[in-house]
Amino acid sequence: MDAFYKKYNLNFKRPSGTSRGILKQKETWFLVLKDKGKSGIGECGLFRGLSIDDVPEYEDKISWTCSHIHLGKERLLEDLKEYPSIRFGVEQAFTSLASENPFVLFPSAFTKSKAAIDINGLIWMGDEEFMQDQITEKIRSGFSCVKIKIGAIDFNTELSLLTSLRKKYGKEEIELRVDANGAFKVDEALNKIIKLAACDIHSIEQPIQHGFSMEMKHLCESSPLPIALDEELIGHHTVTEKETMLQTIMPHYIILKPSLLGGFKACKEWIDIAAKLGIGWWVTSALESNIGLNAIAQWTYILNNKMVQGLGTGTLFTNNFDSPLEIQKGKLNYNNNSNWEQNIINKLCT
Repeated sequence: MDAFYKKYNLNFKRPSGTSRGILKQKETWFLVLKDKGKSGIGECGLFRGLSIDDVPEYEDKISWTCSHIHLGKERLLEDLKEYPSIRFGVEQAFTSLASENPFVLFPSAFTKSKAAIDINGLIWMGDEEFMQDQITEKIRSGFSCVKIKIGAIDFNTELSLLTSLRKKYGKEEIELRVDANGAFKVDEALNKIIKLAACDIHSIEQPIQHGFSMEMKHLCESSPLPIALDEELIGHHTVTEKETMLQTIMPHYIILKPSLLGGFKACKEWIDIAAKLGIGWWVTSALESNIGLNAIAQWTYILNNKMVQGLGTGTLFTNNFDSPLEIQKGKLNYNNNSNWEQNIINKLCT
């Protein structure tokens, strides 16, 4: 078996704002396997500033992985626990290699174009006019759920925007989710959440920075809004660590990003623990290209979770790869009448 890797920079169509700053590019890496005339591909979705494997020796570790591909999937997944994005790329690549079609990792009604996945429309931070324009466009496009990034501009401006939106559209028409990306100060978070609750918000993601477990626990106990943990999950590798964290904080939801959490197997551990504790969950992409998004979407569908998922990021880039993934009326579809970009795997081997 031969293994290759390649770095690829995804360019945003428009600079996109979060509480961590403005994103203009998203770095990602591809792992390609070739064996007995077959090919497999996986995406190592490194997220600079957020992934725990954002380290200087990252490329060296991908190179090491290619040199040691003979160890096999299970051994590599064990050895790469400190590198969740590479772990996810390995898991994808081996699954892709073993599949009849390297881009159909989990055959289902979704990949046969007979079913779709409900997804939220993503609203990026910016000035009030920009955010209002995005919201209007998503609603016109048929989304019944929008997720709004908050925490980068004045909170009262954001609150005014949400209040105005809720006056126009009731909660039966539009589900509103907000994502603070840890932007609220601990001593201000509950007061802000109480104000947001007046807008009939479905949930708030990661209101305070991750790592403040007891503060987050108290916030989950006191909040009038359901709280979803996102960044809080990063860096917990063992089942015991995951179980201890969820039992301590007891959030209402957890959000699963395979690129940041170490892949499908690692995410399934979170799901199983959450089920025992009565905690809800949904899956979200982490700005992968269509290659990683495709794998995540197919896996998500077979989990049979009826909640709205966060898989609408494929249209954000100018240089994404052509794929059968399409968004129509707030749903992610796999259109078998569309093809993957020609020779994409070979291009990423050179």
